[in-house]
Amino acid sequence: MDKIFAHYILITAFTIFSAIAVAGCTQNTNSPDVPDTTGMTDQELLSEVNSARTNPTQYAQYLESLRKYYDGNLYKVPGEITIQTNEGVTGLNNAIQFLKSVSPRAALQISSGLMKAARDHVQDTGPKGITGHTGSDGSSLDIRISRYGKWNIKCGENIAYAPKTARDAVIQLIIDDGNTSRGHRENIFEEKFKFIGTTSGVHKTYKTMVIQVFAAEYTE
Repeated sequence: MDKIFAHYILITAFTIFSAIAVAGCTQNTNSPDVPDTTGMTDQELLSEVNSARTNPTQYAQYLESLRKYYDGNLYKVPGEITIQTNEGVTGLNNAIQFLKSVSPRAALQISSGLMKAARDHVQDTGPKGITGHTGSDGSSLDIRISRYGKWNIKCGENIAYAPKTARDAVIQLIIDDGNTSRGHRENIFEEKFKFIGTTSGVHKTYKTMVIQVFAAEYTE
């Protein structure tokens, strides 16, 4: 059976507080252990992505509540910095329509190997202010997750930069503003994916980052 990498890299205008990147398989194990001060726990990140997968219609309501903050391509939340988006409310509406039409997916199972791979990339790229799916040593997602186990069929990676909460991260990855392929959204709702490793950490430029690493089959 063919193995497939899901690679996507995206930093949109909307992502001034939530820049996002998508990939298929990377890793680095030579970075120091950087404490996560983002306030987002791994369990919260797992619960949030599974909430979207298992009940997309209900999750659409969270996105609908954001419409009032759009003014053309500007996203204005009282008390926060105004954000220039690429698509404006059109991108939001596209995501809402998708959530209302897509079938529920099975909840993803946490994988210790994928978690380690996700943490490696956070601890490697975050302190250095690097974005994207290539580690500072040139490693790829495939190399990262292969250090802790064996994957098969398909793997993928989403990265969100600057989210304040687990919900911020998942919502921005689902909206996928400015990314015509909607690759981040596809990763979250990919039926073949059964396992996930997801964590957050400090980023030198964007303050915070969240990583989601997926696999269809994974043996620790």
